[in-house]
Amino acid sequence: MQETIAVPRSRDRVAVTRLGLATPVVIQVPGTASEWESGGGIDDIAAIGAAADALGFAYLTCSEHVAVPADAAEVRGATYWDPLATLAFLAARTSSIRLVTSVLVLGYHHPLEIAKRYGTLDRISGGRLTLGVGVGSLREEFDLLGCEWEDRGARADDAMKALRASLSTTEPSYHGPFYRFDSMVVAPCAVQPRVPIWVGGRTRRSLRRAVELGDGWTPFGLTAADVVKFLDSVHRPSDFTVVLASPPLDPIGAGQQALDRIGRLADLGATDVTCALSARSAAHFIEQLTALAELANLDGGRP
Repeated sequence: MQETIAVPRSRDRVAVTRLGLATPVVIQVPGTASEWESGGGIDDIAAIGAAADALGFAYLTCSEHVAVPADAAEVRGATYWDPLATLAFLAARTSSIRLVTSVLVLGYHHPLEIAKRYGTLDRISGGRLTLGVGVGSLREEFDLLGCEWEDRGARADDAMKALRASLSTTEPSYHGPFYRFDSMVVAPCAVQPRVPIWVGGRTRRSLRRAVELGDGWTPFGLTAADVVKFLDSVHRPSDFTVVLASPPLDPIGAGQQALDRIGRLADLGATDVTCALSARSAAHFIEQLTALAELANLDGGRP
């Protein structure tokens, strides 16, 4: 996120509700990922996930791309671990931290595929799934997978309604313009009565979709001014989640700056901040994570 609104701040503790973690290694975006991540592996992810869990961070993330066009990889990055496999692994290595797809592309899957696969993840994790979803923005990837591009927004709306009707029941029924099913059994299903659904995007429509059909909004690629303008344009429920991402933070070397950056996001309207951390290695990442938890006064328990 580009920071264009400066909010003077001096604080010892973070006022934002929850701090999550942009899981390193599993997504490597140029300009955000640290150099060590290109050689990072599953043992590093396991150690970092367990540390974030023990320190009281609210969630871990993993995104989805099946195949990224080579020219787009220069900006988006090319490394995207599969979210279902990755989060299922982390579910077995953690006990309390939530597991967030950030984001799953709705157009690549039938809603009942998502309900079965991620309902199973919710069950094996003890109800820790947050389903982050998006419309998708890579036409080449849609074409590669044989998915519809032109009406993907309308299909995403219908998919979200279908998901709400099917995630937490073994006998889902739904009749919409694109998806229709009845007299089907999908077992297991999610154990949460209502799986939180966050909507990613960079348009006003993505925010409206989140307010109307979801539980939270996870914007990307917007200026701070745009975030404020968009949020001010809609009426949000009191429990609506707004998730903003931090730039890479250095809690050990620049603790006050890290707090100020998180505080600025809170001032823009964030209820949750997905934190990226600068680090030289996996061990240093965990040291940075520990320092941030101390600065934010997490104390091993979720705020």
